[in-house]
Amino acid sequence: MSAPTHRYLSLGAGVQSSTLLLLAAQGTIPGFGAAIFADTGWEPAAVYRHLNRLTGIAKQAGIEVVRVSTGDIRADALDPGHRFASMPLFTLGPNGERGMARRQCTGEYKIKPIKAEVRRRLCYPHPARVPAGVRAEMAIGISLDEIGRARDSDVAYMRNVHPLLDLGWRRTDCLRFLAGHGLADTPKSSCVGCPFHDDGFWLGLREHSPQEWADAVAFDRAIRNGSARANADGHPLRGQFFLHRQRVPLDKVVLRPRPQPADAPGCGPWTCPHDEPATAGPGRGEVA
Repeated sequence: MSAPTHRYLSLGAGVQSSTLLLLAAQGTIPGFGAAIFADTGWEPAAVYRHLNRLTGIAKQAGIEVVRVSTGDIRADALDPGHRFASMPLFTLGPNGERGMARRQCTGEYKIKPIKAEVRRRLCYPHPARVPAGVRAEMAIGISLDEIGRARDSDVAYMRNVHPLLDLGWRRTDCLRFLAGHGLADTPKSSCVGCPFHDDGFWLGLREHSPQEWADAVAFDRAIRNGSARANADGHPLRGQFFLHRQRVPLDKVVLRPRPQPADAPGCGPWTCPHDEPATAGPGRGEVA
């Protein structure tokens, strides 16, 4: 099999992928034809600020940072005319049953647009068939402490590679590296309204980003009885959706932050630390 002639970076703008971009910009690892950021439309403001900073660093090294998107995840979830890509929302059934919805959002809003961009750059956009032997190399920011999440691509036209594993770097190595280059404040990538946030994140959002906190509270309230599409179709949820695991309105949660390890990962297209949802989620009008 011939070596890929295209090399890209899956840029989540979190710690590991930022490290890979900076290493490539310095020439420590081979460069990238593009660093691809899949924009859900609902990342924290700190992530967008950091992405702009990375874009400047990459430009000086001749690396293009491209933003791709399939839509605004928040707006789409509240749009009665839009198909709802299920988020891992916490569910509470009519008889107190506790569950969790399927997580389709990562595939729909992160992986799907990245694959579409790779196909476009290979000159075989969907639905064209990519010929055998035509493939790209996709660098993914998985470090040694997360080696269990390293896996092959599920499509023949893309080969996943993991430069941090080749270097033997852990997330703590990435943190030190970024701090040594003035990027100690690199944020964790995630949507503002991700149900996997811990109480420390929610408290920080409430105290330091009141507008984003209000946005999350409003979203939590809006999805209580299911997606806007399902409700418009006459299929309200038999139960309730919540952003917080306590399954009470977000602004009513008693937040109890616990110490978190400094190397706790964020969520990237192929590196969400919550790859396996607790249960299968509800379908139309069903409770998990």
